[in-house]
Amino acid sequence: MSIADDVVYMTDRDDSVTVSYTLEGKPLLTLGERGVHSDTGCDAAGDMVPRAAGPFNYPTEMVKGPSGDIYVSDGYRNSRVHKFTADGELIKSWGTPGSSEPGEFHLPHSVLVDREEKVYVCDRTNRRIQIFDSEGEFITMWTGMGGPNNIVQGVDGLFYICEQEADGNPPRVTVRDGDGAVLARWDVRHAHGIWVDSQGDIYLGLTTSRSVDKYLRVR
Repeated sequence: MSIADDVVYMTDRDDSVTVSYTLEGKPLLTLGERGVHSDTGCDAAGDMVPRAAGPFNYPTEMVKGPSGDIYVSDGYRNSRVHKFTADGELIKSWGTPGSSEPGEFHLPHSVLVDREEKVYVCDRTNRRIQIFDSEGEFITMWTGMGGPNNIVQGVDGLFYICEQEADGNPPRVTVRDGDGAVLARWDVRHAHGIWVDSQGDIYLGLTTSRSVDKYLRVR
């Protein structure tokens, strides 16, 4: 889930749709057809998909870019990022199944679009974040992490990532600068989602314990 300009953007994974709402809960835009899944040949969420396809097959996140275009990571049973106009017209899709080359995804779990309309994709099972321009052209990638569940950008311009456990390390939150350099990292409980408020405080959505942890920035 993401919020921009007082609009909430959400994915309904199992129904393979994305929906935007007002803060009062009024639906504004639905992308996809409920219960209709694109043909990727994948039945088990999280498996490497046999082939990439169009929108959607268990999408993971929907966000609005500064241009007004909408981006959706389509990851649990697909391996793509889809870009739409603000009115919901599909502009383009990119990504193929894989675990090594740029533009290959294995469970793109979250997407972030920064002020320059660069697109950050949490390529979770591949344990990397791939960065593209707004047309889907690869720029670079960040590695050296556990499976990234979610990425957000604070008002300070820094990037906050919640990572799965990996290589004997517990789940962690990592803070990186715009070049991907690690500025801070600490152990947390398993977090599926992360948010940073205007004061720099951090909120983690915990799936296993069904609760929220809050970290206060020392001022």
